[in-house]
Amino acid sequence: MNAPFPVPPSGKPAVVNGLSVDVEDWFQVGAFENVIARGEWESIKTRVEDNVYRVIDLFAEADVRATFFTLGWVAQRHPNMIRRIVDAGHEIASQGYDHARVFTLNRAEFAEDIRKAREVIEDCSGVRVTGYRAPNFSIDHRTPWAFAELAEQGYAYSSSVAPVVHDHYGWPEAPRFAFRPLPWSSMIEIPVTTAMLGGRRVAAGGGFFRVLPYGFSRWAIRQVNRREGRPAVFYFHPWEVDPDQLRVGHAPLRSRFRHYTGLAKMAGKLRELVHEFRWGRMDMVAHREAARAIDLLLPSPEEEVAA
Repeated sequence: MNAPFPVPPSGKPAVVNGLSVDVEDWFQVGAFENVIARGEWESIKTRVEDNVYRVIDLFAEADVRATFFTLGWVAQRHPNMIRRIVDAGHEIASQGYDHARVFTLNRAEFAEDIRKAREVIEDCSGVRVTGYRAPNFSIDHRTPWAFAELAEQGYAYSSSVAPVVHDHYGWPEAPRFAFRPLPWSSMIEIPVTTAMLGGRRVAAGGGFFRVLPYGFSRWAIRQVNRREGRPAVFYFHPWEVDPDQLRVGHAPLRSRFRHYTGLAKMAGKLRELVHEFRWGRMDMVAHREAARAIDLLLPSPEEEVAA
């Protein structure tokens, strides 16, 4: 049975955007997955804890709360960091155990990945985990069984879909706003924000926020809030506020451009963002969006195999 959503505080405005942090270290990102093997992770000096503390302090300046979608691998090695996130009033949620993309796993492997990550994170935090985000937004048309597994394990919501075309991820046919992927479950999916530009969906948040001028993200969030009356879902990573991190010179040029561009300006842009708009935890956004989430009919795993 799904865990209930927390009730948002009274007196909040109609549109409160979802603020989220994908907690992984600099060497665990998708851009470096082909040049830094998982077997090397233990030998690399981590920087995630100090970066998360910088983010917590930045949020405290603006008195905002967020959701930290955390790898189980990271939580296992930094339990004090997990407790500090929770003590600061933020939601702790799961991003799986070791950043494996969902479409690289079968259902049994995925089930074990999210079970293991949740167990570790709950043991470290002392609170129940009800939210999930797939690494690199890797739930798409190839993995309809992923939603069923999440629901069966008791997750209340997922924020794992990027409804855009992208070379690393994307499900462009998916709804732009909250939907229920299963007829038998109240679990909802809350895709990350896209705005409409010339009839096309354009992504906001993450690397797009860091690389593009701040005005682009302001425009995208305002469009979603004012024109469509929906909350934006914004995400970034702790390593993005760390301009002093190590450089991986042997990574492909595109990967280095995506990873390192704008690091020095990121904290300042974030500070402007969290002060300009209203923000809240993803579980609160899920609570508000549940009433107007649309139903999405997905093929069953059997239908996928037959096709």
